[in-house]
Amino acid sequence: MVQGNAHVRSDRVLTIPNLLSILRLAGVPLFLWLLLGPREDVWAIVVLALAAISDWMDGKLARWLNQTSRLGALLDPAADRLYILATAFAFVVRDILPWWFVALVLLRDVSVTACLPLLRRAGYDAPDVIYLGKAGTFCLLYALPILLLAQVGPGTAMIAGPIGYGFAGWGLAMHVWSGALYVFQSLNAARHPVRG
Repeated sequence: MVQGNAHVRSDRVLTIPNLLSILRLAGVPLFLWLLLGPREDVWAIVVLALAAISDWMDGKLARWLNQTSRLGALLDPAADRLYILATAFAFVVRDILPWWFVALVLLRDVSVTACLPLLRRAGYDAPDVIYLGKAGTFCLLYALPILLLAQVGPGTAMIAGPIGYGFAGWGLAMHVWSGALYVFQSLNAARHPVRG
């Protein structure tokens, strides 16, 4: 747990990485409509792939252009979570994933979010993202388009299905585990407030 920010982040709003994150967020309703309305899975995969590319690009550009910002630190993970939750919700509706999968993802995110006021009261900022959490998000973000690809036809289902469910299982395990670590760290920090 860190007191203050470990990385220097500006208050700038109008940056190229922030614009990419906002565009990624704007793609969520389109993505959901493609999945649940006309069930245009191939176009939904394209939207998801573009979101994944912009996710990679906004982080790289923020560092290369020295445009890291507080807003970007909020927008980037928010966009990732929205895509994961939107896709998982649509997959439950379409019987691609079981309901408990989405429940565990939601429970983890709600638990981590609930710890933030405790940290702030104790004088700490939100914890930095840990590698385990990044790896879990990476696996989930790759599992979802692969599982979607498995819906295109029987030929792709034989190959993409097992790979997608493998990524989903590992991603969920790391996502929940990293959430438990965040909660543990937050509760521990709350018991040791910053003396000021």
